[in-house]
Amino acid sequence: MTFSVHGLAVSRGIAIGRAVLVASSRADVAHYFIDDARTADEITRVRVSRNAVVEEITRLQQDLPKDAPHELGALLDVHLMLLQDEQLISGVKHWITDRHYNAEWALTTQYEIIARQFDDMEDEYLRERKADLEQVVERILRHMKGVASPVQPAGQAGAGRKLSEQDLLLDDTTDVPLVLVAHDISPADMLQFKQSLFAGFATDVGGKTSHTAIVARSMDIPAVVGARSASQLIKQDDWVIIDGDAGLLIVDPSPIILAEYGFKQRQGELERQRLNRLKNTPSLTIDGQRVELLANIEMPEDTAGAVAAGAVGVGLFRSEFLFMGRTGKLPDEEEQYQAYRKAIEGMHGLPVTIRTVDIGSDKPLDKLAGRAQDGQLNPALGLRAIRWSLADPPMFLTQLRAILRAAAHGQVNMLVPMLAHASEIRQTMSLIDHARVTLDNQGIPYGPVQLGAMIEIPAAALTLKLFLKYFDFLSIGTNDLIQYTLAIDRADEAVSHLYDPCHPAVLRLVADTIAECNAQGKGVSVCGEMAGDTAMTRLLLGLGLRSFSMHPSQILAVKQQILRADASKLQAWADQVLASEDPATLLQA
Repeated sequence: MTFSVHGLAVSRGIAIGRAVLVASSRADVAHYFIDDARTADEITRVRVSRNAVVEEITRLQQDLPKDAPHELGALLDVHLMLLQDEQLISGVKHWITDRHYNAEWALTTQYEIIARQFDDMEDEYLRERKADLEQVVERILRHMKGVASPVQPAGQAGAGRKLSEQDLLLDDTTDVPLVLVAHDISPADMLQFKQSLFAGFATDVGGKTSHTAIVARSMDIPAVVGARSASQLIKQDDWVIIDGDAGLLIVDPSPIILAEYGFKQRQGELERQRLNRLKNTPSLTIDGQRVELLANIEMPEDTAGAVAAGAVGVGLFRSEFLFMGRTGKLPDEEEQYQAYRKAIEGMHGLPVTIRTVDIGSDKPLDKLAGRAQDGQLNPALGLRAIRWSLADPPMFLTQLRAILRAAAHGQVNMLVPMLAHASEIRQTMSLIDHARVTLDNQGIPYGPVQLGAMIEIPAAALTLKLFLKYFDFLSIGTNDLIQYTLAIDRADEAVSHLYDPCHPAVLRLVADTIAECNAQGKGVSVCGEMAGDTAMTRLLLGLGLRSFSMHPSQILAVKQQILRADASKLQAWADQVLASEDPATLLQA
């Protein structure tokens, strides 16, 4: 019987195939007490299995194909750092030694404790690193049980099965496509995608910034995450349609539905081919207005994907990824300098905007900085982003010097997140001057930088003249601006439906920011999810935006909208949208 499961659309396209299920290793963990004589043996069991996983992931890194997405290598690095995390290791020893838990019970107990810390994090990307921790624990448990990686090579699932009417609708060969269905999928297991030729995947958990979503977009694989109980509802070898555009799974579809989605799939492939032909086409509206399409990146290696997508620069380099998952001291000046330089050189002379570290005291990073993490009643409103940086001048000065030094190798813009007060602006400017003086005194070369501020707090959007007095450009971080304007925690499922990019108050703040920057001849861009949403492209153009920054995979689709738009005729319509009580209805018209 046909039924559907709804989730989050994170990677566009249609995938149709037989389901290959991946079960969770934590579902059947044994729980029992041990005596003192066995504690050393239990600790050894965990250590041996953990070391085996380290060797396994290290081997995967070494054997990584040259054409593998660079995101996979970066995510494997995160897993290696988590495997060596002192909090995980010491916690497991505690439960075995002090509580006399068996090894598996101790490991899963410590996972739950650390997982709760991730749940409390305000930053969406960092919060979803809980999934990486879960996958690390899964791999250790599998080794403790002597179970190999759960991802089967193509051809093993459904082998020897007679083709059905649905099979024949899809292909006249016996090479039946497969889709992966799991509670979650680790980056290491994702490597099997290239070897196993999975057409797409679906997971119970995850969000738009989860590692599975990032890798899916980088590999251009249709995917749906956050589908809750999909791995329990779907059976091995079921026919499944993954609609990555609508965030929908259709299980056991009828021949008519299969034929319909087969047609959509072919149309999607044709559309993708047409978009690829736009890569070298100048981004101009019908009336000849040039629009800048930039890329958001997390690591220096991401520049290859940005260049391949035709980006004319990096509009947002999230530098906090250099600080994440570290078990020792924070990255020093030389390490940061080399990373920023690598990104600059990777863009081959195109501009790179580096955002200073956007992380807060609710993050694991704070433990390394020696600052207490307790007492954060509301991390979203606490010590984060520039507040955190200004509270730790030595750390901030280290980053500022590294960015200034890297600017000697190309065109660099420096972007400061979450500013709201004149005092914060003045402190930031003072520290930047201090960093320059230090480099001058040391005789270390550095380059000029354009200075920008993120507009992601309503207070900042309402005091634009103050910001434009000090900064060369502004960048609108729509994700946080929406969250703070509407008082919505987008991670809270009870209210997430109220997270509305089209709310009149949000659009007014965005419109006013663009208008004020244009009036003063200052640069302005949008670097949140709104920039990569093709449903918002025409409106942003009508509001006067001429610089969009987004994930590289979204660039060509947005460029297509720009090429079809007459910007001179969109302004009047955009004004109507702003005046509407329900702007979304006009956008859909």
